[in-house]
Amino acid sequence: MSTTATAGTTTLTDKQQRILQFLREKGQMKTYFKSRLIGEELGMTAKEVGANMTAIAEGEFDVDVEKWGYSSSTTWKVTT
Repeated sequence: MSTTATAGTTTLTDKQQRILQFLREKGQMKTYFKSRLIGEELGMTAKEVGANMTAIAEGEFDVDVEKWGYSSSTTWKVTT
């Protein structure tokens, strides 16, 4: 089941919504996030996070997400 995101017109799955909410909350204190660490916080694998981050990065939300690097887990640059 999917829901519509608050700040955009893109439809997100429940996992994507959880990731987006996490980035909104934590992105105000921090800029770079590893998929592995996001996954640990949300009970997902790094692979699940990476697969779902694409929808957030390509959507129009109040959070900008850019794939930044790869070293032991993909790093994402997040701007709120």
